[in-house]
Amino acid sequence: MASTTNYTPPLLDLTIDNITENVVRINSQSSDARLNYLMERLVTHLHDFARETRLSTHEWMAAIQFLTKTGQMCSDVRQEFILLSDILGLSMLVDSIDHPKPPNCTEGSVLGPFHTGDAPHLPIGSSMSSDAAGEPMLALCTVSDSSGRPISGVKVDIWETDSSGHYDVQYANRDSPSERCVMTSDVDGGFWFKAIKPVSYPIPDDGPVGKLLRQLNRHCWRPAHMHFMFEKQGLDPLITTLFLRGDKYETSDVVFGVKTSLVIDLDKVDEETAAKYGVPVGALLLRHNFVLASTEETEKLRDNNAMEAMERLGLKTKLIDHLPVPDLD
Repeated sequence: MASTTNYTPPLLDLTIDNITENVVRINSQSSDARLNYLMERLVTHLHDFARETRLSTHEWMAAIQFLTKTGQMCSDVRQEFILLSDILGLSMLVDSIDHPKPPNCTEGSVLGPFHTGDAPHLPIGSSMSSDAAGEPMLALCTVSDSSGRPISGVKVDIWETDSSGHYDVQYANRDSPSERCVMTSDVDGGFWFKAIKPVSYPIPDDGPVGKLLRQLNRHCWRPAHMHFMFEKQGLDPLITTLFLRGDKYETSDVVFGVKTSLVIDLDKVDEETAAKYGVPVGALLLRHNFVLASTEETEKLRDNNAMEAMERLGLKTKLIDHLPVPDLD
């Protein structure tokens, strides 16, 4: 069988100053314009970082070992790389870029490393917590579009820690999901459930990410919050979080997830609400309306934001599948 060899551009006499353009030339042979662009920008910024910091071999090896240990810490129920992305602010940055929201829509936040795919589908009105030590809380929520119309049939994934600040997957003896569930909004766009009051908690700091935080003299705490994820065809997927106002870590969230619009106050259940939902008078009450953007709204906003950002950077680009690539025409 005849062998075929792809043409490879000849390398120049490599120096500190010209190695970047050589690597970019070699990496620019794919027929995927977006891949070529990602690699060109990645190599350029990596090489500039090494030149600007005069990166030493010792530091380079320390970084390699750190990333290796980060990967070794990952499992089916713990994503140390997501945790690393979170504490560097990258997770929030990517979400804000990829899922921009019209002004009247609910903003996104980080997914976090402890979302799972095994949460039980529960009927509206169910309890999602088995923690008897937690402070009971009733959550009354609705889902609407940017015009205020209720949206039925939205899949809503909900999760939080227990009263000690641990997710169920952090327990070695976990045999079933707890403090998490999936519900579907009703014809009026509503869903309600019984849970426990969220508490602040430390992210896992027993791995390489925790070690890095200590070296940076940073704390590892997140303010009290509850996670929500919304999905329905035609809607831009929303991953968001509601934070309790007044938490000690509200303004110093270790993963940069807090946005002002996502900080809420809890109410107390009155007699009418208690009778309607079968909870004690005076119990904690979370009320919130989530406003979801359509796929079309988000794509239009993302496209506009991308082209404006590229123009500010002085880059001549065009969009392919809503993602920028160099415009070589």
